Amino acid sequence: MELLSYFLDALTPFNLMLALVGVVLGTVVGALPGLSATMAVAVLVPFTFTMDPAAGLIALGAIYTGAIYGGAYAAILVNTPGTPSAIATTFDGYPMARRGDGGLAVTLATIASVVGGIVGAISLLLLAPPLAQVALAFGPTEYFWLAVFGLTLISALSVGNTLKGLIGACLGLLLSMVGVAVVGGDVRYTGGMQAFLGGIDITSALIGLYCVPVILDLVATRDPHLRVDTGQDGIRLGEAFRLAWKRKFNVIRSSVIGTVIGILPGAGGSIAGLVSYTEARRASPRSNEFGKGEPDGVIATEAANNATVGGGFIPTLVLGIPGTPPDAIILGALLVQGIKIGPTLFASEGQIVYTFIYGLLIATVLMLPMGLLIGRYAYRSVVAFPKAMLVPTVALLTVIGSFAIHSNPEDTRIMFGLGVIAWVLNRYGFAPSPIVLGLVLGQIAEQGFVQSYLIGNATNDVLGMFFGRPISIGILAAAVLTLGYPFWAEWRAARRSRAPLTEMAYVAGETPGASGHPPPMPKDAPRGPRGTDTGGVVLAAIFSVIALVAFWLARDMSAMGAVFPSTISAVLAALSLGLIVLALTGRVWPATAETAQGPVSNQRRVGLVIAFGLWVWLMPVLGFAISGFIAFVVLAALGEHDAVPVRSWIIRVALAALIVGAFWWLMADVLLLRMPRGLLF
Repeated sequence: MELLSYFLDALTPFNLMLALVGVVLGTVVGALPGLSATMAVAVLVPFTFTMDPAAGLIALGAIYTGAIYGGAYAAILVNTPGTPSAIATTFDGYPMARRGDGGLAVTLATIASVVGGIVGAISLLLLAPPLAQVALAFGPTEYFWLAVFGLTLISALSVGNTLKGLIGACLGLLLSMVGVAVVGGDVRYTGGMQAFLGGIDITSALIGLYCVPVILDLVATRDPHLRVDTGQDGIRLGEAFRLAWKRKFNVIRSSVIGTVIGILPGAGGSIAGLVSYTEARRASPRSNEFGKGEPDGVIATEAANNATVGGGFIPTLVLGIPGTPPDAIILGALLVQGIKIGPTLFASEGQIVYTFIYGLLIATVLMLPMGLLIGRYAYRSVVAFPKAMLVPTVALLTVIGSFAIHSNPEDTRIMFGLGVIAWVLNRYGFAPSPIVLGLVLGQIAEQGFVQSYLIGNATNDVLGMFFGRPISIGILAAAVLTLGYPFWAEWRAARRSRAPLTEMAYVAGETPGASGHPPPMPKDAPRGPRGTDTGGVVLAAIFSVIALVAFWLARDMSAMGAVFPSTISAVLAALSLGLIVLALTGRVWPATAETAQGPVSNQRRVGLVIAFGLWVWLMPVLGFAISGFIAFVVLAALGEHDAVPVRSWIIRVALAALIVGAFWWLMADVLLLRMPRGLLF
């Protein structure tokens, strides 16, 4: 009866309004790249101090879950994760939108997010105390092997280019070491520049690696950004529900994975989404369709990352150990309210805690109608938006998103630089996903490795520390299976006359199964220069030099600060040299970029790079408003391939002023960020 009374407390009109408004605000914030769930929760925490504790928690929980879900919009529509949790959503969500199934992808993401959120919230309601013990069973060794397991997912994310994927992961790991070492405090790889002392912000890197290449390709052709088939432009609710029901085991499995990973402090939705994506791919009979627009990929990612919301609250409420930054902020709000966190919380503060959990469930359910409503108009708006205006708008979002994290123009410059590099790397088969994965997991892997190594030395049992714990052995076994999956799948494909998955299959001249993979090498093609991946060789040589420099610089670090960089540098050098050997012997076929429907203008790409670079460099000098307005107009001109009447340009200039001004007001007056005003103010 008490649980029923708590449920009725959550159903009061005020709490329902908070849940509804919180979900809408969170979804909008999550859909804007860079405006993360952490920022949304942090900004609104002070407003909850005057509320009843349960009502304030409902508002914060609704914003949090809405923001995690909202990240799918940007991932599907502009190939940029709105939040780090939506990294894997880009793999299949954007290809679905490109072929005209964007409405279906948004609807599937909504359904999967709601189911995953419900599973996580129910787990929090029924299983919080026992599941919290799982978090206590994880020590530094388990976190290290968990990070290694995450890195082995590269073998699934780089099908047909596993070696290049592993090189990309090593690059991401090296990027994660820039700044102050997570263990030991060494200052590493900053080049003497203060901008790198704080390291490379993950959100800024995400925006640059994923979004800038999209903008560069948008301006280069007349091709529409997204395509809509006649009669297929709605949210397609019935079709989405049928697809989700057919894939119900994927939905439940991914939700459970997300809940379990959510209770591990520091893991979060990005790891949960990647693990679920890999498991869905491994279990699917259409595994070679993943990366081309397979609905199972979107379902797995979105179910998992929303399940981490409820899962993350388990150690937060029971143990006082926040699993993610938003959990930490909500924990702080609880402490300000005078609520004591711990195992007795559910008994001593049952009315507050259970009302909050029920409110979180209600907010999750409300995501379905509100998400579909927002998604319908968001998708239609992006499709109908002229590409000449879409290019500067997306570029403006990247600048705002990267700047808003720390109110630091240096983050914006790093974002842009990484984006240009990512476009070049992607042209030669080095996808951004492995780099992002290495960057996200780098600090977790290093901290677990160094701490385990120190404990092992202190107990004179280093090997036992790494290989003698049951959970570690289980995670290690899963990592080995994941890394070997493409080779087993290749053997299975050969038996079934299906598509090859690894580089070695291309040597035999078999037909690849996924678009964007290198073309097959003909059986009678000569080995040597004609089949040489020249671009890959040049880049591998550059990476070898980077590895040697990183290894050399590690000599001046402390033992704790040097062990991980030295190891990764050596691995990067070995992988790069291996790629050079394979490419020079004709065993790696040159990567090919996706072909456009019309002529490609590299001049426009160069013009965009110059304009974008001047924008991020001069923003502190001219100020956000003036530099943003000028850049918006210039980028709109670069994105327009046809003659436009003067009247239309006047309207576009007015829209540029309106859009830039609206974002200025949002950032400066609502989010209270220190926006650069420049010398003219």
